[in-house]
Parts: sequence; C-alpha cells; structure tokens
Amino acid sequence: MVHLRIVAPEGAAEPALELLQGSGSVSNVIVLEGAARKPAGDVILCDVAREDASVIIDDLRELGIPEHGSIAMEFVDTEISDAADQAVEHAQGLASDAVIWEDVERRSEEMTELSLTFMAFMVLSMLIAAVGIFLDQPILIVGAMVIGPEFGPLAGLCVAVVEKRPGLVRRSLLALGLGFPIGIVVTVIVTVALNGVGLVPDGFDPREHPLTNFISQPDFFSFFVALIAGTVGVVSLTSAKSSALVGVLISVTTIPAAANVGVAAALEAWSVTGGAAAQLGINLAAIVLAGVGVLYLQRRFYLRRRRRHRSDPVREAAGLPMGRSPKSVVLGSPPSDARTQR
Repeated sequence: MVHLRIVAPEGAAEPALELLQGSGSVSNVIVLEGAARKPAGDVILCDVAREDASVIIDDLRELGIPEHGSIAMEFVDTEISDAADQAVEHAQGLASDAVIWEDVERRSEEMTELSLTFMAFMVLSMLIAAVGIFLDQPILIVGAMVIGPEFGPLAGLCVAVVEKRPGLVRRSLLALGLGFPIGIVVTVIVTVALNGVGLVPDGFDPREHPLTNFISQPDFFSFFVALIAGTVGVVSLTSAKSSALVGVLISVTTIPAAANVGVAAALEAWSVTGGAAAQLGINLAAIVLAGVGVLYLQRRFYLRRRRRHRSDPVREAAGLPMGRSPKSVVLGSPPSDARTQR
C-alpha cells in the first residue's frame, strides 16, 4: 500500500474526496478540515493500492491540487486491514510489478545531481579499482563496483529518454560527462605519482594482470552481461525489489574499465587504454539500451491502464473529464487544472 497525505486548497477538497471515496483501490480515507495552514486547506489522508497509485495521483494532479496544495507519498510496509486487502484485490495486477512513476521520477532526479559527493564517489571508486589492478585483486574490483555511483545518472538518462524530458537528459549527461573524465584524470595523476615514488608493485605490467584482465578485453559477454544488468537495474528501480540493485552494480565493469583507462594511460600502455575504453563504452551503451527498452514497455502498459481508468465513473463524480482528454497529465509536465474543464 501507498499512503498519501494531501493538502487540498479551497474548492479542490470536495472533488478529491469524491474521487478517493469512489475508487475501489483506495481505503482509510481521513479528512481533517481546515487543518493545513501553509498552504491553507484541508488535509486528506488515505491508503492506495500500489498498482493504482500513479493513476490516482494523476487524477489528483488533474484537479489542480499540486498548484496550490501538495501530495506527499510514503510506502506502507505492513497494514492489517480488511479494507486495505479489498483495495489491493480491486486493483488489477501485482503490487511487485507496479510502477509508481512519481517515485521513479523523484529518485531519478536525485541520482543525477552533480554534487561533490557524487564526484567524490566517482574518484574514490576508480582509485580503489586502480589498486585492484595493481595488485590483480578481483575483490578490490568488486568493491569499486559497489561504491561507484554511475548507475544513478544512467538510470536518470533512461527515464529522461522515455519521458521525453530534455532537462533531465542534460543533467544525466553532464554527470556522466564530467564524472568519468575527472575520475580518469585523477587516476592518471595518482598512478604517475605512485609510479614516481616506486609504490607501484615491481614488475607490474598493464598488459598482464590475469585475474583482472577482463576489464580491458571486451567481448560479446561484456555486452551481454551489461544488457542483463541494465534490465535488472531498471526493474529494481521501478519495482519494490530495490535490493537487487547491489547485484547490478557488481555485474558491470564501468568503474573498473574507466580506472584501467587511467592506469594504462599513465604507464603509456596504449593498447590496454583502447581496450578499457571500449569496455567502458560497451557497458554504458548496453545499460542505456536495456534501460530505455524496459522503461518504454512499462510506460506503454501504464498508459494503457490510464486510458482504461479514464472511463471510470468515479472520475465523472469528481468532475474530471471522461474518456481521452487532450489535457491528460504527462509526467514531467505541469498538471492541468480540471476545474477549468467543468
């Protein structure tokens, strides 16, 4: 279940209540009249089946609630209620397969922030991977994969492409376009410094580190694993099974490949530099390809569900237009004000 806290401005509370009370996917509707002060309005609390959460939120956006009020959402781990069970049964599909697009959108925006923390994780994860290459230790490579924050902007790019949001595309590309080059440059500088003071292990050859050579030797399986990892990563982002994301991070070699580019360039092993750069490019392309494909299919299923919902009589009771409407809500765009349509 998803718990909603709605601050409904004057004139929007009654239609919102009609909508929530009439929907079979909503339970535990509570009204606190005049409880909100900033912004002023009524506070409405309710629980919505996860499968229909985005559909109901879209209806509330059509009522114009976010323009002068607010909609807050939090997930309910456990709820003991026959009414809630009936709401879940009313909603079609399975909760584990449901995508709450507002949550996906919010998390994508957060993960694409080009912050000092993001840059620090990019640099530090590459330095750990560099040490793993020096020592030929796969465990350090795995650690670098887990620490690396690059999947956030990659996921944000996938969401932006599917939702046609150029602003988020630019933010995602900026994070990737600065994160990887800066991390590689720092790795080059650190490698040169370590080599200059004799701390690079004796006999280290960028072309010969058997346990970690796969980082700079791309093949079909590099693409295949990255494609699967990108698919799993986006599914974990859009579903309730976010724990699978750790496995995704360990499956792709973006950070180690970028680190190997820096190490090999610093030691002038240009053939290895080219192989590692190719590995990095293959991984990035496969993840984005898989992510866009999965999100596109999920978005098509949601839009079909949304079209069916537009014929639900509960919308008419709330004063919302029936059938297809040119003013239907699209994520990333300003909500329309249904009050002007009545």
